[in-house]
Amino acid sequence: MSEKQIHRKVVILGSGPAGLTAAVYAGRAQLEPLVIDGPQPGGQLTITTDVENYPGFSNGIMGPILMDEFREQALRFGTEIINVWIDRVDLTQRPFTLFGKESEDSTEITTIIKADTLIVSTGASAKWLGIPGEAPVPEGLGGNGVSACATCDGFFFRDRPIVVVGGGDTAMEEALFLTKFASKVTLVHRRHEFRASKIMQDRVLAHDKIDVMWNTEVRAINGTKEVGVESVTLFNSETNEESTFPTQGVFIAIGHEPNTGLFKGILDMDDVGYLITEGKTMRTNIDGVFACGDAQDAYYRQAITAAGTGCMAAIDAERFLAEHETESATAA
Repeated sequence: MSEKQIHRKVVILGSGPAGLTAAVYAGRAQLEPLVIDGPQPGGQLTITTDVENYPGFSNGIMGPILMDEFREQALRFGTEIINVWIDRVDLTQRPFTLFGKESEDSTEITTIIKADTLIVSTGASAKWLGIPGEAPVPEGLGGNGVSACATCDGFFFRDRPIVVVGGGDTAMEEALFLTKFASKVTLVHRRHEFRASKIMQDRVLAHDKIDVMWNTEVRAINGTKEVGVESVTLFNSETNEESTFPTQGVFIAIGHEPNTGLFKGILDMDDVGYLITEGKTMRTNIDGVFACGDAQDAYYRQAITAAGTGCMAAIDAERFLAEHETESATAA
């Protein structure tokens, strides 16, 4: 099989809110961007049901439908979208080179992409427990009572009892936020002490709406497609007893992992793997490479903020290209 060769001024790796917003802006600047879908086209919103906190949709919108709208808008402004798995990158010189193959398991490089600028919007993935009932619908109850984002979905659990799983700062923050909506929050932690910061622990333990189950693991999430979550199966490591605990929602709060492994040792990142950008820009440590969305944002992790940084990255890339075209013309 012969290799396909592609060269673009702007290549965007990832097609969630950040990547597709970057594509809209780059397309409107007549840069004819190329978006590489990656393993989850549309990002995490494609496994989210109702989205009620994205501006412009007064009655809410389904996550997959919202991402279809993003996609159509990007295509309308001249974006090309392809689905390949990027195996490795060479960012030592411009144009940058990305090596693509048909799937993660494939060994043959089928596409070589040259990029004058690269926007990394590979997102982040919530860490999951890997238990029965946790997978996205229709296989499980993910998006139908199971969530990894209290800010996104907490509103849907008004006056309902819910379970939060975790013991770090993420779990504390989620549990405290959910007290605004839930009738009761039960925090389930597999150890006998939290690993969260002391101030966050104190707030959780002092809250009258939060109960804590220590030394306990969630083994399964139970319910139906029609009703949603009805209970969780718990295992207590001290008593070795298994029990069923009624609840109407489960929030998995064991952290997120940015999808940036491809750039380890190449782009600057923090200890977790979030890409580091310079000042108020989306510039990385390599000229011509920009980062946006959840691959870069460890704090907000919202669709609207991801879209905002995608806009910023596209503008940064456009200005970078203009500056370098001017330099080339001057040198000539």
